[in-house]
Amino acid sequence: MYKDELIQLHQFLVYVLKNMDEEYELKEECKDYLGLNISPHHIHRTKAEHKYAIFVLSNTISEVLANNNGGMSSNISNGLNELVKRSRRELIKVQDNDTMKYEKTQNAKIMSMR
Repeated sequence: MYKDELIQLHQFLVYVLKNMDEEYELKEECKDYLGLNISPHHIHRTKAEHKYAIFVLSNTISEVLANNNGGMSSNISNGLNELVKRSRRELIKVQDNDTMKYEKTQNAKIMSMR
């Protein structure tokens, strides 16, 4: 998926969450997502960060539905929880690679000054 498509999906899931918040009080359930400090309007954030936020939001929505609508299986929530974990590992890997590239660039600048 392209970054702009991920941002659109992110925005849609925020709308779903806001709509659900009218029916259920979701302050406690939204802590993980709100702690990310990533909103769909943060277009400067990386694709990996938006992807991670999407998985966290999806997991939150599925947990709320599983807890409040007895007919929904918790297997969906469990599967999404695994995707959240995997996405988090990918995000950390991307951030580590970016840090390494930055450090190499800085080291190259220092060496060229000598």
